[in-house]
Amino acid sequence: MMSNIIIAVILAYLLGSIPTSFIFGKLKGIDIRKVGSGNVGATNALRILGTKIGIITLLIDILKGFAAISLGKYFLKNPSQIVLIILGISAILGHIFTVFLNFKGGKGVATSTGVFLALLPVPLLIALAVFVVTVFFSKYVSLGSILASITLLITELIINIRNSFADLSLLIFVFFVSLFIVIRHKANIKRIIAGNENKISFRK
Repeated sequence: MMSNIIIAVILAYLLGSIPTSFIFGKLKGIDIRKVGSGNVGATNALRILGTKIGIITLLIDILKGFAAISLGKYFLKNPSQIVLIILGISAILGHIFTVFLNFKGGKGVATSTGVFLALLPVPLLIALAVFVVTVFFSKYVSLGSILASITLLITELIINIRNSFADLSLLIFVFFVSLFIVIRHKANIKRIIAGNENKISFRK
């Protein structure tokens, strides 16, 4: 059983490591690491590679996280909550520190979304609503990501308080992922405060 878990963790990491935007960029003769924000996430792909590829990149990056959990449930036969959390962490770390790009990847938001969609669908949908509203009015994807991660944490905290912390391990997981996402956006926060953060153009 332990050997199966180790294999699943490695596969989850490799799945998360697939550099979606980098691959699409290369197909168009563009190294996405050298243009725009230099990030290999979906937002930079949206700006540099166009709306269609940006949306496809976003969906694939979300699917990486969702698949890591779903496949783990299928192949490990009723794995514990802790094992699923470990698989989720592996997929997220794979996206952020992809082995295919010298361990330099995206910020982990999309893949985290897929992981939480599989583990915490209701809190994730609430956080997603906050993301959409924030981005719609502010035009800042980074701000939407930050507020969505905080909303996810608050929602999961409320749920745990109501059920006497029956899902404490998930709450701890959400806390650290949310904290990490905020830290990964430190430069964006500074640019937002300075008023020079890149905005997304819905019309474009």
